Amino acid sequence: MQIHEKIVVGDLEANCWIVPLRDSPRSDGPSPAAVIDPGADAPDIIRCLERRKLYPKCILLTHGHFDHIAALPELYSHYSGKDRKPLVAIGREDLMYVGPASLAAHREAFTVAAGNSYYIDQLWRPMPEADRVLDEGDSIEIFTVLHLPGHTQGSVAFFDEKNKRLYTGDTLFRAGIGRTDLPGGDWTAMQGSLSRLFQMNGDIKVYPGHGDATSIAREAQSY
Repeated sequence: MQIHEKIVVGDLEANCWIVPLRDSPRSDGPSPAAVIDPGADAPDIIRCLERRKLYPKCILLTHGHFDHIAALPELYSHYSGKDRKPLVAIGREDLMYVGPASLAAHREAFTVAAGNSYYIDQLWRPMPEADRVLDEGDSIEIFTVLHLPGHTQGSVAFFDEKNKRLYTGDTLFRAGIGRTDLPGGDWTAMQGSLSRLFQMNGDIKVYPGHGDATSIAREAQSY
């Protein structure tokens, strides 16, 4: 099993996860990887991939908020000019955050969060469309998709059952949970999603969208 890598990106210090999709690297060229939540700093993400001799076979988005997908256009553009174009995947209910009409959704979310959309407008680059729309129980590469509404309607987690790794985005942090007061947020739905997570095997390691890694057992006990 190859080691995954965390890159902390952007002003909001989001976690971008680089997850190799092979147990051992290829000897004849770069190996496939999943990039989860490329929130900013595309050059840093690209350097990490190249240093590890990886390429992004897929770009997986736990949800559509800008601090988790801002580097998507540059990353997608950089690798689409090569032999292997990355597949972009996002939860069905968060589709409004990608594609040519997505600026309005990002402006709305950031205006609620920060009082205006200035930050978005300064950094905006057109978002590519999703190649894959994700629903509960879907399989994508080594992951099973868990639909976990609450932070956004379309929030998902990516569960690597073989290695007991769960990438939770902004649903579950170490000693915390994602906010539910942004567009699409729902406190009742968040409670249901957390209840579901806390019924999973306590040994599962949790790799969140911000902050340090944790485990299901630790968070279930402290919640």
